Amino acid sequence: MAFGLQQVQSQSYQFKTSGFSVLEKNERGKWGDWSNLDLVNLSVILDTNKHRIVVYSQEIQLFNILNYIEREENDTDVVYSFMCKDNDGRECKLSIITRKKQDYRKQLYINYDDHIIVYNMTSV
Repeated sequence: MAFGLQQVQSQSYQFKTSGFSVLEKNERGKWGDWSNLDLVNLSVILDTNKHRIVVYSQEIQLFNILNYIEREENDTDVVYSFMCKDNDGRECKLSIITRKKQDYRKQLYINYDDHIIVYNMTSV
């Protein structure tokens, strides 16, 4: 499934997660290892009408979109990225990546300065 995210075509996109993993920086500022993949069945909504992305986890994660970054594509990935502010007012970059060579698997990356969360997703 392909989807365009031009602001002219405001829409809502729904996804279901199947698992997530976390990568954190240590006290010396070096990236550690990804955590084991935890299975999790959550809803994720990208709503370009309201300019937000919502992850319906136990504690709802609301990301207000500040800026839509131009779509990137290469031989292996299609990437839609957004500069956002989370529930706590922290800025972060969210990216929805479609892995072309992995049966078009979708992943949501939530990038902070000190940690990254990744969710494996499917379109609903």
